[in-house]
Formats: sequence, structure tokens, C-alpha cells
Amino acid sequence: MRVEVRFSGFGGQGIVTAGIILGRAASLYEGKHAVQTQSYGPEARGGASRSEVVISDSEILYPKVTKPDVFVVMSGEALQRYLKDVRKGCRVIYDSSLIRTPPSKGMPYAVPATLMAKKHLGRTIVANIILLGALSAITGVVGMEALEKAVLDTVPKGTEELNLRALKLGYEAGAEAVQGGGE
Repeated sequence: MRVEVRFSGFGGQGIVTAGIILGRAASLYEGKHAVQTQSYGPEARGGASRSEVVISDSEILYPKVTKPDVFVVMSGEALQRYLKDVRKGCRVIYDSSLIRTPPSKGMPYAVPATLMAKKHLGRTIVANIILLGALSAITGVVGMEALEKAVLDTVPKGTEELNLRALKLGYEAGAEAVQGGGE
């Protein structure tokens, strides 16, 4: 089993943090092999941002994502830039509160993460964590228990409860998206 995951959006959305949490959950709490890489524009906040995670049950010989199996996207610009790279059957989980037009490739799953974060939690900063929860429900590549532990290891002290609530909210939204057949 080898799963390639790409997160993309703009700086300040927690794209890199989401990748770190996913890699940590897979490697530390599920005993899988994981490699996480990242890149972002020179502007950092507001510039293009990408984080990639390769998860495998065997040694990872090539650590780069070439054709994502899962694409989590938080901006229209990132969708246009990276959608061409996805493999057939790729699950595209997108923030439908920021991206109005569903992706034209892959299997799209709309999760209004930014809107949900603002409405239910009062903080848009946790939209990335909502999408991580959705990723778990939609793909099953990493379980919720492992993600919860990795979130607790990663997020700033004092924000643990907020982030765990966001993760659970995202899992519920992802489960709903699966029941609805994606788009």
C-alpha cells in the first residue's frame, strides 16, 4: 500500500501543519512509513503553499508525490495549478466555502471547511484541521485515533480542545460527503 497525498492552498491556511499532522499520525501512531515534504512561495502568508505526504506499509524508496491519490485543496489558484497532476480516481477534497466550482477531475468531495470553522468554532484558522478529519472519513488512510494524538502533539498549547473539535466536525462532514456520493 502506497498513498500519495497533496495539500495545497495559500500561506496562512495551515497547509504545512496539516501535512505534518497526517505524516505524524501515520508513522508514530499507526506504525506506517511516512514522508512529508513542503514548499511555499517567498511571501509565505498569502503565497502559494503545498505539503505532500507519502504513506506506505513498506519502506518508501521515492519520497515525492507524483500523482496524488488524495488531493486536499483550499484555494481556487491551487486547484487550477495542481489538478492536472491527480491520478484517475483521485479523491479531491476541497473547501467549498472558498472554491465555488467543483473540480473537473477526480472524485470531488465538497467540505465547506472555512465556513464550518467560522460558524461552529468561531475560528477560521482550524479549517485545515476540519479537512484532516474529512480526509480520514473519506479515505480511511489514517484513523481518527491516530489523528487525534498527532493533533495533540502538534498544535499550540491552549488550542488542543478547539482543534479536536474541528477534527471531529471534519470527520462528520467527510462521512456525510461519502454518504452523499461526493459531489
